[in-house]
Amino acid sequence: MAKNTLTKENFEKLDQIIEKYKGTQGPLMPVLHEGQKIFGALTFEVQKRISEKLNVPLAEIYGVVTFYSQFTLEPKGEFVIGVCLGTACYVKGSQNIIDRMSRELDVKVGCTSCDGKFTLEATRCIGACGLAPVLTVNEDVYGRLVESDVPKILAKYK
Repeated sequence: MAKNTLTKENFEKLDQIIEKYKGTQGPLMPVLHEGQKIFGALTFEVQKRISEKLNVPLAEIYGVVTFYSQFTLEPKGEFVIGVCLGTACYVKGSQNIIDRMSRELDVKVGCTSCDGKFTLEATRCIGACGLAPVLTVNEDVYGRLVESDVPKILAKYK
């Protein structure tokens, strides 16, 4: 399992960030970004602390966190695998790629492996249609894939 980041030290770091932005205009977004860096996700506990310290309703914070795709409610794995399911990639077989990835990692799409190492996500177009089908592992891009490429790609990260 991924390590627990809900430590006293991390909440103290968050409190310092909140104090830094508290007097500025529009403090919520930078506090959320910094909070996610500290904890790896904006869990209920983190959102609640931000709500209390910034005096912003918890419902408003939750609305922002769930609206913007860069925020996550659950910690992501060390390696975030994004398989493009945009039109060009889908037509060229990306569904088979993501299904194989799911089987190989024993993780559902949108979830993180039990060991906290891999998060598997379905993504929209990443703008590499000429390389379809495409997947990313963190910043690494793999294109012109076939299902049998999946084990070789995963071997680099295990």
